[in-house]
Amino acid sequence: MKGVGLNYHSISIMVCRAQSHQRAFKEKGKQDVGSRKEGTPVARRLVGSCVLVRKGIRSLLQFGVRTTWLRVRQKLHDTREARRLADHPLFTEAELQQQRQHVFPQNVLFSVVVPLYNTSEFFLRAMIDSVLAQTYANWELCLADGSDSDHAQVGSICEEYARRDGRVRYRHIGQNLGISGNTNECLRMAKGDFISLLDHDDVLHPAALHEVMRAICDLGADFVYTDENTFSEIPEDAYNPHFKPGFAPDTLRGNNYICHLTTFSRSLLDEAGGGFDGECDGAQDYDMILRLTEKAKRVAHIPQILYYWRAHAQSAALDAAAKPYASDSGKRALERHLQRVGLEGEVVPFEPGRTIYRIRYAIVGCPKVSIIVPNRDHLQDLQTCLESVFSKTTYPNYEIVIVENGSTSENLFDYYGKLQREHDNVQVINWSDAYDHSAINNYAAKSCDGDYLLLLNNDTEVISPDWIQEMLMFAQRGDVGAAGAKLYYPDGTIQHAGVGLGLCDLAAHYFCGVDGAHLGYMGRLVYAQDVSAVTGACMMVRRDVWDEVGGFDLGYPTDFNDIDLCMRIRKAGYLIVWTPHAELYHAESASRGPGAERLESKEFKASVLRFQKQWKHELEKGDPYFNPNFRLDSHVFAINPSMYHYDAR
Repeated sequence: MKGVGLNYHSISIMVCRAQSHQRAFKEKGKQDVGSRKEGTPVARRLVGSCVLVRKGIRSLLQFGVRTTWLRVRQKLHDTREARRLADHPLFTEAELQQQRQHVFPQNVLFSVVVPLYNTSEFFLRAMIDSVLAQTYANWELCLADGSDSDHAQVGSICEEYARRDGRVRYRHIGQNLGISGNTNECLRMAKGDFISLLDHDDVLHPAALHEVMRAICDLGADFVYTDENTFSEIPEDAYNPHFKPGFAPDTLRGNNYICHLTTFSRSLLDEAGGGFDGECDGAQDYDMILRLTEKAKRVAHIPQILYYWRAHAQSAALDAAAKPYASDSGKRALERHLQRVGLEGEVVPFEPGRTIYRIRYAIVGCPKVSIIVPNRDHLQDLQTCLESVFSKTTYPNYEIVIVENGSTSENLFDYYGKLQREHDNVQVINWSDAYDHSAINNYAAKSCDGDYLLLLNNDTEVISPDWIQEMLMFAQRGDVGAAGAKLYYPDGTIQHAGVGLGLCDLAAHYFCGVDGAHLGYMGRLVYAQDVSAVTGACMMVRRDVWDEVGGFDLGYPTDFNDIDLCMRIRKAGYLIVWTPHAELYHAESASRGPGAERLESKEFKASVLRFQKQWKHELEKGDPYFNPNFRLDSHVFAINPSMYHYDAR
């Protein structure tokens, strides 16, 4: 496996074959309605351009010039990076041939299910040819056709293929039952051990089923998904590669990042309640994925682009607004998911008509939150921090525990006295030993009454009035151990949006230094998600989890203590959630002096060596929430030709 590329050659042959079929079809004067709708390549590009202009205008009206420009600039950058992928084939022709000859220990039959409705010949032939080209041969293609009488050629084409290859199975439904109903007809046809979902206008990579089969055999997976890309005319035009994280339930609740290619066992489908729900049409795959992953025993992610999502005027791949009902359907699917898993919350689309969601989980009771703030001198920083807490915080039940550590300023001690006179929820305790962030917080935790500990740096400033609620709604969940916030530098650029393990040799903050209005790669800056770690500058930990893992490891007196804490919390079986809806400013390390000096200190270097030794296996395996196709020397999800590997839950 030689890089992140797309192995376009074989797929292009399929598309060119479909184009030749369409040209012959037109010469006979029988161009179908679907073909007329798509028109010539020039017409399709014009339609695409019009859609992009419409999206731009909508963004300008909703977000203004600055944010819109950031979106455009990111899209241009991503497109340039995507074009470079064509030079890095995923598999050579020799490797594809080896796959055709490979014998697996199991003989799984895949049912590739494709609902059809008034499909253009061009799209239909390209899709079927991509299945015929699979290097894994034990499959059946189940085509259920709900096309109307004006599109009889859909059935003729399918029957033509069925005569040529008995693995192609076709059924005309007689009426359009909708996307869910048509797909359920496919499922009734299916005889396979595993089901693979394919849209009628998309194409598979030739190695798609082979790689899925490897995940099933090697990992015992009952649910498998792959990376994907979006293209217009032919796969060489692919412009929007989606390199996905490993399975992450909170990330999935924010956005259907799993999408294509999705494959799952028949037994899992039965356990999850069977076929597609027509009430979720437009987001029927999202509803299905949520139901399946609730029950799956082993979810495997293949970080390879094995699915190609075609963008055209009627496709959500080009513009989510092409199917505005999809947002409501996705909301409905999420609400039902929350009910099934026993979570109470309000689902709100990030933008009207969009399929990115924010969940406002109901907070159970009003538990006490203990905010721990270590401090040494830095009166102004502390004042800014605490005054923002007092003036903006809407959560009523909190206490502030300031850990005084060797300050010399009389004005600061006067401020301590003023705080305790004016606020009955503030206490100041003393740590007389040398600065040791881990020891200080462990000491402070013993003085806290709260059910939740909120670790907070003295150089932070609250932005979001509901910042405590936004972290508490996650930290209260039994499957979550800690939650973190979105932090900005004073100039408005991002300081912290979750921590990626292995970034910059060890661990680093996602999107550090990026403009605060940026949406992030695939919108990852605008919805809550599971991450490997969050910064201790603003981290909420449930008290019982803190006690279970023993708080901070005293072997990390100044650096990596927060990341190590998150790693131990995850090792204990809990999730770490980062939310963009709890926002604060952070004048990073103001209390510890210049960063360059700290990086050269013996303490810092000792912490690095300790972390590398303690978490050697995890560092070698890679961050489960960071796709291996991204560069490890970048904070911003920059594409990097690299090795592939499986990522499984």
